[in-house]
Amino acid sequence: MAAPTGAAARAASGQPLVQLKDVNKHFGALHVLRNINLEVTKGEVVVVIGPSGSGKSTLCRAINRLETIDDGDILIDGNMLPSEGKALARLRADVGMVFQSFNLFAHKSILENVTLGPIKVKGMKPAAAKELAMGLLKRVGVDNQAHKLPAQLSGGQQQRVAIARALAMKPKVMLFDEPTSALDPEMINEVLDTMVQLAKEGMTMIVVTHEMGFARKAADRVIFMADGQIVEQATPEEFFTNPKSPRAKDFLGKILNH
Repeated sequence: MAAPTGAAARAASGQPLVQLKDVNKHFGALHVLRNINLEVTKGEVVVVIGPSGSGKSTLCRAINRLETIDDGDILIDGNMLPSEGKALARLRADVGMVFQSFNLFAHKSILENVTLGPIKVKGMKPAAAKELAMGLLKRVGVDNQAHKLPAQLSGGQQQRVAIARALAMKPKVMLFDEPTSALDPEMINEVLDTMVQLAKEGMTMIVVTHEMGFARKAADRVIFMADGQIVEQATPEEFFTNPKSPRAKDFLGKILNH
């Protein structure tokens, strides 16, 4: 019998890389995360979808403590997420993050943007960091832009640089918080293609997105959130063809019929 591949092999290894246990978060009176329990195994691609205000981005940002939580536990590779200090900085280096806005340093070149983290945080020698960065910029298709400033690049190119910058820290998991929502339509696919390639290479990814095509193509599992809760989770095939909950059916009815 052939050995399982892809998602099956990853699920069989059963190693949770990211764990959320009974996580709650309030913004004032608003209960934005309600008793969230979630495990993501190594190499798994989890896509989080749902209506605006459902808690998707807050969930993503809580995983590397850009948002604090009120109670519950978050573990990365078996280690509890520290609340502050050097331990948090070390753990954050294991968790790459790509935002809606590219958050590149405007006054630094593309190459400098990507080498900064490895040199400052990981203590890498500049020559080694440059070699790593150029390899990553080539991987995302913007190595010919290395000496330009971010403003000289298109939005799609800047977002691919942001992905390279996150990869330069050699993270265990990559978080994407609506990475294409600030892009013009023609630039969206170039970023999604880069993300699909990452998924194929086995990167563990948690992706908050409105791009249903990406969810169908790249996700091992789709998580549907509404009102701060995980309402439903399934394979893309199962979720898009046979959603179980009324909320998911309503959501899909609205977005897939336009």
